[in-house]
Amino acid sequence: MKKRIRVPCSSANLGPGFDVFGLALKASSVLFGPQRFSAVLEVQIEELSHECSAPLNCEIECEGEGSESISHAVDKNLIMRVPTKVRICNGIPLSRGLGSSAAAVVAGILLGNEVGHLNLSKERMFDYCLMVERHPDNVAAALFGGFVGTFMKTLSPADTARSEIPLSEVLPEFSGGIDTGELPIHKPPLAIGSYHQFRFNRNIKSIVVIPDFRLDTSEARKRLPQKYSREDTVFNAQRCSLLPVLLGEDPPNATKISEAMRDRLHQQYRADLIPGFTKVLQHITHNAYPSLLGVSLSGAGPSILALAISNFEAIAKAIIAILSEAQQIHYDWQVLELAPDGATVDYI
Repeated sequence: MKKRIRVPCSSANLGPGFDVFGLALKASSVLFGPQRFSAVLEVQIEELSHECSAPLNCEIECEGEGSESISHAVDKNLIMRVPTKVRICNGIPLSRGLGSSAAAVVAGILLGNEVGHLNLSKERMFDYCLMVERHPDNVAAALFGGFVGTFMKTLSPADTARSEIPLSEVLPEFSGGIDTGELPIHKPPLAIGSYHQFRFNRNIKSIVVIPDFRLDTSEARKRLPQKYSREDTVFNAQRCSLLPVLLGEDPPNATKISEAMRDRLHQQYRADLIPGFTKVLQHITHNAYPSLLGVSLSGAGPSILALAISNFEAIAKAIIAILSEAQQIHYDWQVLELAPDGATVDYI
């Protein structure tokens, strides 16, 4: 029996929604330009009917983005309790602000749910995901799909300290190479995070411009201030209150959306990590391109997201032209659309 897990890429921090909004994205069903990547992390599972010769009964195959850096040693990344063959194909660019780490966490939780026959709901798996990846915007988008708003509840100090628990603490240790069969000790608290799926106009597409360099979220987060002014906080809160409604309207009000996409909490502090980004915000506007709705960093960057209803290639090339003036490297671009279903599991 073979199953397939598919997890879409995602764009977080949309406009003013720093650590709040997430957008699940997939390759456009209509070809508008180059198809650089599949925008999905796919994991195929084959449960074998007999013990296999592979260590810990698990065979791993990897291909796609970052596959060369993934260890095939089962004890370093996966431990299975049933004879299983796992084939991983990653089509999400790594460390580019497109939710590759969130997709990996979601895929891992779904993998455990399927192989272990745990029958967990997506809502409960959301808790498990958030104990590893504390970014509910990316995780909720990847798991549930669509355009989401999210928040994390305040955890107790003990629960907070459990984030990114080492595998040795989550999974029972093997004694003499023999599986003890014990159940994991830790279970996450209930309802760690909450999400809501907003309406999203399906005519709106996402142009993603991807620079040829990686940027770790942890490094980008170091640029953020410890405190914000009341003026900047109110500025973002006002726009967060309207953007979800505006993006669901048909036809979209481009003038209002372009203003609602502005941010004062993170983009200005990270701009120097993406040479040319500030100039992109200044020149790639709705006034210059009437079909453009807004531009923002995708996640922490370095990818840039532009929401538009048409004229995708011209907008992408204009962004690349400005970025290229600041940094002579290769840039890819691709048009993505809403992935409404999020992570899925089916038989193949």
